[in-house]
Amino acid sequence: MRRLLALVLLAASCARAPRELDVAAAISLKEALTDVARGWEARGGERVVFNFAGSNVLARQIEAGAPIDVFLSADERTIESIRALLQPPVPLLANTLVVVSNRPMTSLRDLLPLGRVAIGDPSAVPAGVYARQALQRAGVWAAIEPKIIPCENVRAALAAVESGGADAAIVYATDARLAKRTRVALQLDEQAVYPIAVVKGAKHAEAARRFVDYCRSAEAMRVFIARGFRPASSKSADTTSTPPARSRS
Repeated sequence: MRRLLALVLLAASCARAPRELDVAAAISLKEALTDVARGWEARGGERVVFNFAGSNVLARQIEAGAPIDVFLSADERTIESIRALLQPPVPLLANTLVVVSNRPMTSLRDLLPLGRVAIGDPSAVPAGVYARQALQRAGVWAAIEPKIIPCENVRAALAAVESGGADAAIVYATDARLAKRTRVALQLDEQAVYPIAVVKGAKHAEAARRFVDYCRSAEAMRVFIARGFRPASSKSADTTSTPPARSRS
């Protein structure tokens, strides 16, 4: 009987899934957050399972009840659209927009002679919204809008210009670092802010809060900076790093 009980307990232990943390994040954060997760897990944190996509797509998933613990958006507008479903968000990172092309440029007006310009969908994708705002401020949106290739996310816009499907793309500076066939032709004044928030009713709420704290730590911020991001503000990054001790519950 004792042997049978021991076997049952052993089977239950083996069948128990490892503790995980579900994180939905803007696709422009893919490399940086993957690096940050390695540091988190090395310090004893839960295994991070990522869902990378356009911020607008991830927001719709959260609205639909997807099992997400932490959400990192590439803009505050998307965060605000589902604010009721989130714990108070915190600005985490900042990014800059650039034009990627093999054509020489001195201003956004240099996009006018081009055939096609790839951006994130300007009606929903944060990078596309930022790009449209920059083009509107430059007074060239009306002329360039017919040439726009609206993409599902910023990485798709980069892929369009890299493949030759577009003559230029407006992407984040951090994404431009991944370009192999094109270069940064113009840096824009448009700034992107990335907030982070725990999702209300998160299955792993306590671990989610610790992960948010870790992302704001000096240790994680060094990783983000190495990938080209900046702290959103002096208040958004802690000056010390605290190991993410596991919960006993």
